[in-house]
Amino acid sequence: MHNFDHAFRLGLYEKAMPSELEWQEKILTAKELGFDFIEISIDESDEKLQRLDWSDSEIYQLRHLCEQHCFPLHSMCLSAHRRFPFGSQDPTIREQAAIIMEKAINLAYKLGIRCIQLAGYDVYYEPQSDETHRHFIDGMKAAAKMAERAGIMLGVEIMDTPYLNSLSKFEVLKKQIPSPYFMAYPDVGNITGWNYDTCTELQLSADHIVQIHLKDTRKVSASCNGQFRDLVIGEGEVDFAAIFNTLAKIGYNSPLVLEMWAKDAQWASNLKTAKARLVELGQQAGLALG
Repeated sequence: MHNFDHAFRLGLYEKAMPSELEWQEKILTAKELGFDFIEISIDESDEKLQRLDWSDSEIYQLRHLCEQHCFPLHSMCLSAHRRFPFGSQDPTIREQAAIIMEKAINLAYKLGIRCIQLAGYDVYYEPQSDETHRHFIDGMKAAAKMAERAGIMLGVEIMDTPYLNSLSKFEVLKKQIPSPYFMAYPDVGNITGWNYDTCTELQLSADHIVQIHLKDTRKVSASCNGQFRDLVIGEGEVDFAAIFNTLAKIGYNSPLVLEMWAKDAQWASNLKTAKARLVELGQQAGLALG
């Protein structure tokens, strides 16, 4: 049995560990570092997309590995839609987006994953328009129906691009997709990076947040394009102390995920540093974190 006494479960983004590690090594590393689960990545690369076509024996082999080590894959970061977006003007790409969604839900169901993070982009590599927005809404409605059938939560990420970079914008979107399985998955780094008042945003969407990415960023300004990745927690401008105080105030009790990238040989010590900083700030806010 897992221990759910703590106020928070803190997961680790798969890409915070080197890609060459085997699954057993990833599980043991994340567990040793004191995390509660791993968030598996299904990004736009051919290598990660191939995971959507795993055989049942491959899927259950990984699930049994998780069971053996009492360490779940609780969530999935599905960023494959950046390459195959729901909002595309090309109907064959939209069809591919739907196939990816269906396969991802099937994979999540078999792995015991409860939450899939969706990319909040209508399109990424092609021009935006009212039409791409409408296609995105249609795609999200269809995705929500698939998720309802499987009983798996969809959480739309609040992104690093202006299309969906605040929870305020999510609330407008949510009105069109009222499904209880279509919710928000904010990244506090992205919201901060775009100069929104992150604490007000979190309070605004308190009833719709199913999971949160903890990532540090540098803000967009007249002289800076912002930095939305590759920072160790504490190196950027995200006010984690204020964020944890807000989470305590709204009674937030869903999982959190530490989002960093293993970009050099210091990745493990960077994760230890980041986790220690978060635990200390969480405890100061009165949260049982870690």
